Amino acid sequence: MYLRTYYPTIVVSDVHLGTSHSKAAELTKFLKSVNCDRLILNGDIIDGWQLRKGNHKKWKSIHTDFFKVIMKMMENYGTEVIYVRGNHDDFLDSLAPMNFYNIHIVKDYVYESHGKRYYVTHGDVFDMVTTHMRWLAQLGDVGYTFLLWVNKMYNNYRLKRGLSYYSLSQAIKQRVKSAVSYISDFEKELVGLARRLKCDGVICGHIHHPANTFYEGIHYLNSGDWVESLSALLEDEDGNWSVFRYADALAPGCKDAKSDLLVRSAS
Repeated sequence: MYLRTYYPTIVVSDVHLGTSHSKAAELTKFLKSVNCDRLILNGDIIDGWQLRKGNHKKWKSIHTDFFKVIMKMMENYGTEVIYVRGNHDDFLDSLAPMNFYNIHIVKDYVYESHGKRYYVTHGDVFDMVTTHMRWLAQLGDVGYTFLLWVNKMYNNYRLKRGLSYYSLSQAIKQRVKSAVSYISDFEKELVGLARRLKCDGVICGHIHHPANTFYEGIHYLNSGDWVESLSALLEDEDGNWSVFRYADALAPGCKDAKSDLLVRSAS
């Protein structure tokens, strides 16, 4: 037995359940180590694009276990769940907004905490490729899937040699000029929207790039993903935010994988 670490709010996004690249087991382990008043599922939790292709065999029991853990959190700790639709789980469009029990399905919303207002959105609304040229986005998804396959093979190699998880795909994207430029433009667009909505910050996902930074006084927060970076956003009781990275929590030198699971790093 070990004590769960408490956070008022936790944000996760881009789990892509229903794909072979989803790190649902790692996320489930993380969620079993915490409790929170509010769990924000900020889009692309279920990959409806893959399921619509008929890839139902990629839905594993661990993907179902993820939802079982969330239900336990609701039952045992009264956790409120806010599910923000993303572009891969856009099948929720016909349901949002919808409230039942302690679950709220929304397209976006404003989160208020410690006198600050945060605009919460998955972020795909500002991705012109995804919004207006879906065929092109899905074509690009093929290349991205291949990159994730390479990432999986590389980490299997590292695991056999006792090395920790390393996101090869993230490292590659960091070195591609067009990808770096896209991330920068994406962040600036969302910060601009938050400012127009008179919010103090924005909380998003979508680009699989965790972040905790400021742009001219606007707080930009990105929860990353559970495909590449294995990251989440944590808010403490004083309203301070940090980026949790699963790889850091399980890095060599940790005395206990469970008790040290909540290693945090501001980025």
